[in-house]
Amino acid sequence: MTTHVPGPRIAIVGGGIGGLAAAAFLRRAGLRATVYEQASALGEVGAGLVVAPNAVRLLRRLGVMEQFLRRAVPLEWGWEFRRWADGRVLSVEQLSGVCERLYGERTYAVHRAGLLDTVKAAVPGDWIRLGARCTSVDESPDSVQLRFADGRRIEADVVIGADGVHSVVRSAVAEPAPPEYSGICAFRTIVPADAAADFALRPAQTLWLGPDRHFVHYPINGGQAVNVVAFAPAGDYTDESWSATTTTEEFYAEFAGWDPRVTDLIAAGGVPGRWALLDRAPLRHWSRGRATLLGDAAHPMFPFFAQGAAQSIEDAAVLARCLAASGDEPEQALKQYEATRLERTTRLQQISHARRDVNHLPDGPEQQARDKALGGSDPLVGNGWIYGYDAEEVPIS
Repeated sequence: MTTHVPGPRIAIVGGGIGGLAAAAFLRRAGLRATVYEQASALGEVGAGLVVAPNAVRLLRRLGVMEQFLRRAVPLEWGWEFRRWADGRVLSVEQLSGVCERLYGERTYAVHRAGLLDTVKAAVPGDWIRLGARCTSVDESPDSVQLRFADGRRIEADVVIGADGVHSVVRSAVAEPAPPEYSGICAFRTIVPADAAADFALRPAQTLWLGPDRHFVHYPINGGQAVNVVAFAPAGDYTDESWSATTTTEEFYAEFAGWDPRVTDLIAAGGVPGRWALLDRAPLRHWSRGRATLLGDAAHPMFPFFAQGAAQSIEDAAVLARCLAASGDEPEQALKQYEATRLERTTRLQQISHARRDVNHLPDGPEQQARDKALGGSDPLVGNGWIYGYDAEEVPIS
């Protein structure tokens, strides 16, 4: 059993990457939390993700790099942009050696489940309550009450909503912000290494750009599989669930006529997932009283800068710092947390949104200008404000 840690009673709603990261950083700061997860077992739906230095340095400080490296693939090249029709390289950047020199850490690709298991390794098992679906959040002057689908009620001094884009906690603490239809959907599949061409197994993050679409792939699971994620017009498709699936034929049809290396990967993959990207404007506030939000519950963003999970982990680190410093004044601590994080996450939401239009230009003068600009760009340096950020060093607002 874990020894009782004095301090505020902290309840975390949601046992995904952000929720478990919050628990891990709170534990590291000398505080205790309980994670309430609605599923009967911890697991991440989805496929791969890229973990950049701003998140890797935080994983290292949690003491979980050994677990992470068992599942992750260190990327040698990144932002390898290619033309949709013939695979012509528009730009490519070396990551190995350069990331470490600039930011002190490498960039990796990993399955979401591998990252979840990594973070979970830093959280005591008896801090996690499974099968606990939160249905309502009610605040009184001195505490917050949570109700669950099975009739349970708990009282906490601080509630952290890490329960994703359909957050129950969000509906209780932030102004209504209904999602808008983006007109884009995402496809994903995983290709076993023995069914993938050597080209796709290279330790590179490759992005193919074409009219109204783009296609991304990189190796995961220690190089034993290739993660594929692609974006295309949604038509009338509006299902946002990550568990929704489609057919390989439908996925293939969206990219018919593209370079055969793209369509061969689609054909070799398993049953594809498909979900709609709904657009949500940044919140002006995500804390109220003794309750706050974290990760996608606070700032869902398009995945075009691969920062969704990283921002959840950064949130967790900053929130733990604020509560450790002002735990006896939780409302003040949550205000400091929000003020420290809001500008950065809003900026990332906005640039991720704008990237959609850049990636999906139709062939023509604007596309040619974009391709020329890519050839002269240096994303690793240009995005230094993202990768150089240290959530444990940034001043608390």
